[in-house]
Amino acid sequence: MWHHMFILSIPVLEKILRPVIVYGFLIVGLRLSGKRELAQLNPFDLVVLLTLSNAVQNAIIGDDNTVIGGLIGASTLLLVNYLVIRFLFTHERVDRFVEGDADVLIDHGRVMEERLKKELLTRQELEIAAHRQGFASLLEVERAVIEPGGGIFFTGKKPTLDQVQQSELIQRLDAIASQLNELRASVKQS
Repeated sequence: MWHHMFILSIPVLEKILRPVIVYGFLIVGLRLSGKRELAQLNPFDLVVLLTLSNAVQNAIIGDDNTVIGGLIGASTLLLVNYLVIRFLFTHERVDRFVEGDADVLIDHGRVMEERLKKELLTRQELEIAAHRQGFASLLEVERAVIEPGGGIFFTGKKPTLDQVQQSELIQRLDAIASQLNELRASVKQS
């Protein structure tokens, strides 16, 4: 029993290279499939990601089902991910190339249909994302941007509460200034 748990059936270097290769493939594959795969999961996307992890499992561990082999594979994935993130943190151009740029989905209240197609998002999915952020419909949205990580940021057409309060305050100050001018004018005439 101990032999099957701790004695590797394939070389350690192979155990390290397999996860590195699979990691690279998945990064490229997910990048090419679009931002939507990262955050806006529908049931189909979830099934694909779950079966994808199962499909690459054997590529990572090979014929080795030992505990040590699994730990080596998992440790390699964690280490490679740490190194890639650290590298991208210090190399902004490479990070942009790998993650991509933000895309505008709604601009000045107009839905950019071509951008939706590029990101493989339907209007319904965009509307659902808007509902999650408190918008009743896309008609209330001035601008929507999908970030490289897949999150969608919405800006409403309505002014915010702070903007409304600031506008009211300015109107009141203008009214006071007008009343002061009228008072000054009436005092000068007297």
